[in-house]
Amino acid sequence: MKTETTLLEDKTTLLNKALENAMSYEEYRTLTIGLTAETKTTGSHQTEALINYTKLNDARMRRLDKTTKISEEATRLFLNYSKKVTWLVLTESWCGDAAQSMPVINKLANVAQNVSYKVVLRDEHPALMQHFLTNGGMSIPKLIAIDDASKIVLGHWGPRPTEATKMVTDHKQKHGTITPEFKQELQVWYTKDKGVSIVEDIEKILK
Repeated sequence: MKTETTLLEDKTTLLNKALENAMSYEEYRTLTIGLTAETKTTGSHQTEALINYTKLNDARMRRLDKTTKISEEATRLFLNYSKKVTWLVLTESWCGDAAQSMPVINKLANVAQNVSYKVVLRDEHPALMQHFLTNGGMSIPKLIAIDDASKIVLGHWGPRPTEATKMVTDHKQKHGTITPEFKQELQVWYTKDKGVSIVEDIEKILK
């Protein structure tokens, strides 16, 4: 039987392995752009639905990469963050929540000069994902904040902002499942929110 110490060691080993194989955000964007051009998606399941989601998400990320703005208040906070950390994000190209949040995370990382932003694909790191489940599920995106010196996990965030999570929970309680109409409603919420809720949530990891 594995002890708690062993499990902690396993997590550290898995994190180190993921970091060794991680992409930069720019490399991830190059990957998704290429997949869209080839009519493909990440992962082993090349379904029409997932391929279409990847194409849609690439368009969303192109827009958000250009339009996302970080407030002056958040800019000051992240500029003054002195601890050197890595934000490791587990994701897949077909994930709609990831497409909405990853460009915002990138803007924050660009402001915070001591933050390194790395990306790995969830399905290539299932054992690591098991340490960061959401209500027992492998929900993505999942951001893991890691102290560069100690390799200690300072906190994690995901798969969506607090307010959006409440929207999803309330909808599931009422309807039993996530309907296509609600998915569209959620994307409209993201557009109106302009990344503000994501920034506010991630700020809490720094404190």
